[in-house]
Amino acid sequence: MLEAQDLSVSYGRIKALQEMNLTLEAGEIVAVLGANGAGKSSLLKALQGMVPPSAGQVRFKGQAITGRSAAWRVGQGLVLVPEGRQIFVSMSVHDNLLMGAYTRRDDTSRDIDAIYQRFDNLAKRRHMSASVLSGGEQQMLAIGRALLSKPSLMMLDEPSLGLSPLLVKSLFELIRDLNRDGLAILLVEQNTHMALATAHRAYVLELGRVVLQGQAQALAADPRMASAYLGE
Repeated sequence: MLEAQDLSVSYGRIKALQEMNLTLEAGEIVAVLGANGAGKSSLLKALQGMVPPSAGQVRFKGQAITGRSAAWRVGQGLVLVPEGRQIFVSMSVHDNLLMGAYTRRDDTSRDIDAIYQRFDNLAKRRHMSASVLSGGEQQMLAIGRALLSKPSLMMLDEPSLGLSPLLVKSLFELIRDLNRDGLAILLVEQNTHMALATAHRAYVLELGRVVLQGQAQALAADPRMASAYLGE
């Protein structure tokens, strides 16, 4: 479904991502792990079309999309839930959800109802300002907004950031539920334990380069992961 070939991202002289190769198949959850500054967010921004790669190619559903706009990619089913949620706090919960369907021209009412059924807290606050939501509710809203674009691949950038352990558990249950419903997911996450317990495969970045990759269960048992990322 998604392929990055020798993808590099630079900000001036700073090389944030260096010749990364990544694949994601339909129905997969793939995690991208690494410390702050490893290049994880730069990868997602390049895949979404928010920053131009300095080298390399991106293909989505077999089609070359390098150079295509972020809006075009959303319309094709590739959507990013950004770090920090980036909801519109001056707008209501309902209007935030409507923004997720901005590129659509069909009737979205059933899909909005489905979001409210999935996220009961949002349904209760649909007419309230998004600024009153808790961190967990804001993350629900960000994911709900993304779902309304009808993605086939959702990219999540640090979705558990700032959430309590109980909410983190609920969040990863939601990610697994969405995947069981057929949604492919690319997950950037610093909670290495939860990410490896949820993903099918994973890549580990250090200073913009892939240093480890493989099946999530195998990586969780890898001594190099245990010492560097799992606190063991």
